[in-house]
Amino acid sequence: MQRPAPFNGMRHIALQVQDLEACERFYVDILGLAVLRRAHENLVYLTLGNDNVSLSRAKAPTGGDPQRLDHFGFVVDAREDVDAWEAFLRDQGVEVTRGAHDHGDGGRSLYCKDPDGNSVQPLYHPSVSGQRLA
Repeated sequence: MQRPAPFNGMRHIALQVQDLEACERFYVDILGLAVLRRAHENLVYLTLGNDNVSLSRAKAPTGGDPQRLDHFGFVVDAREDVDAWEAFLRDQGVEVTRGAHDHGDGGRSLYCKDPDGNSVQPLYHPSVSGQRLA
C-alpha cells in the first residue's frame, strides 16, 4: 500500500496538567496563546493561529517528574487523509488505538502508537489544516 499524502507539520500537542487554570493563564496571559475552544471543564484548546495546544486536567496527582505528554499530532490537509492514514497504518501493522473519528469542532483524527508506546494523532482540524508551509 502506498503512503497517503504527507503530513503538514506538527502543530498540535496535548499536555496533561495538574492545575489546568494556572496553566491556561500561563499559556494565554504570559505566552500569548488564545483560547480556541473550551470543550468542557477539564479540557481547553489554545491556538497561536496555525498551532493548536490542548491542556487537559490530569486524572490523578503525580509525584516526582512525571511524563505529562498525552499525545502529539501531525496535521493533515484534508478530512479524507485521516481515513487514508488509518488504512495505511493498519496495513503496516501499526497499532491503531482509536480509529478515525469526528470531533465536535469539525476536526477528524485517529490515534496510533509508535514503537516506544507514544500516542500519535494524525489530525485534520479546520483551524490548522490546509495551511501548507513551503
